[in-house]
Amino acid sequence: MVTKIRSLGLHGISGYEVLAECFLSGGLPAFDIVGLPDLAVKEARERVRAAVKTSGFDFPVSRITVNLAPADRRKEGTVYDLPILVGILAASGSLRVDTETCAFVGELSLTGALRPVSGMLPMAMAARRAGLKTLYVPAANAPEATLAGDIDVIPVETVQQLIACLRGEEEILPAPPWEPAAQARGYPDFSDVKGQENVKRALEVAAAGGHNILLMGPPGAGKSMLARRLPSILPSMSREEALEATEIHSVMGLTTKERPLLDERPFRSPHHTISTVGLSGGGSNPKPGEVSLAHNGVLFLDELPEFPREVLEVLRQPLEDGMVHISRASGTMTYPSRFMLVCAMNPCRCGWYGHPSGRCKCSKTSVENYLGRLSGPLLDRIDLHVEVPSLTYEELARRPEAEPSSAIRKRVDEARALQRARFGGETECNARMNPAQMQAHCVLDEEGRALMKNAFDRLGLTARSYDRVLRVARTIADLDGSPEIGVQHLAEALQYRTRRPGMI
Repeated sequence: MVTKIRSLGLHGISGYEVLAECFLSGGLPAFDIVGLPDLAVKEARERVRAAVKTSGFDFPVSRITVNLAPADRRKEGTVYDLPILVGILAASGSLRVDTETCAFVGELSLTGALRPVSGMLPMAMAARRAGLKTLYVPAANAPEATLAGDIDVIPVETVQQLIACLRGEEEILPAPPWEPAAQARGYPDFSDVKGQENVKRALEVAAAGGHNILLMGPPGAGKSMLARRLPSILPSMSREEALEATEIHSVMGLTTKERPLLDERPFRSPHHTISTVGLSGGGSNPKPGEVSLAHNGVLFLDELPEFPREVLEVLRQPLEDGMVHISRASGTMTYPSRFMLVCAMNPCRCGWYGHPSGRCKCSKTSVENYLGRLSGPLLDRIDLHVEVPSLTYEELARRPEAEPSSAIRKRVDEARALQRARFGGETECNARMNPAQMQAHCVLDEEGRALMKNAFDRLGLTARSYDRVLRVARTIADLDGSPEIGVQHLAEALQYRTRRPGMI
């Protein structure tokens, strides 16, 4: 007898339907799994056999063949343990299952308990798209699965509980839709920062328009401290943005039962020893990297010149396209990677070049070599270049009340609201305007064109940096509540391009 149990699998960060076909026949006892299974899937034979026996059921003494269809797509992980077990028991006549409207996903322990699996949200969304009505999942995965909506999620603790439910002996109520509890943001606040008003202003502009920003200054000036406070002034994610980001984190096993949905924008800060694969994604079976884990959030690269040059160069495509393409022998994956790039760096290897104390002993050649690690094309993709000066004793000794993140965020939200109204939902923020939108919304008057022409020649701007200056000016005008880009807005945008690495 052949039974067909519906299940789900992962391809990159997308879920797809998998059919577990179980066939019991005569002959010497054997247990084979086909359909391009990896080692973890093959080991399901031992987990399923032990779980059936320790749960008090008889394991059929037959030749068992399980085919995971589609058979031409590689199956990975432990998500198929539960559908294989249900299929074998159904094929042996131990239970009856409605195979048309329900699906099963989960890993088994040897005692018959269900363990959580990674990637539950994209699989649950695939189940909803496939028209399934009921999804049986490990209890720890149930809150995350409910985020897909329009499907009954049955939280299962053990095999015994599941079999009793399928036989009608026990009822398991569907898990209620998970909703985040109201809580304060967990990021540090700008009210803790003394001085550095020009840097705070630049970060406010970056947050309002979604622009990339580079902070340059000596050690201890507060570059990392300021960067880590940026998420506290970013707008809240929409439901769609939160689900997009959560899918990626779910596949990487970074969600929990207590927090299945990312309710705050991700902030990723990889160490400078990270590899190219770690940053962009990859592997024999390509997985998302840091650029994708930072999707809809912030990617912070501290000590920028310390990153290997080949690692930094992989940022070019994600910064331009908002996605990264990974090609391997096993196939090609495309992962979303729309993020704000925030970088921090010292002006030289010792960090004190240009400091009033004169403690820097680096030669001009040494400084040039240090800054030369950053390529022009990468720097051209960063909208704002901001110098972070050292604080004086008087600035540190004073205890004025600094503006809190909530006040800055209010202005950022107002600017973003103007942008949403302007673009009608087609574009999220000014940093992602297309050429047609720029032509319509970044019009300069005669005085502004004269200023831009002079700056273009004196600063050696490229076509890309010219566009980025206009985008930043549009954001500054939005913060000012101005429908047009004035010369003062353009002048402020240009000042963020006048101090760049390599200009010593």
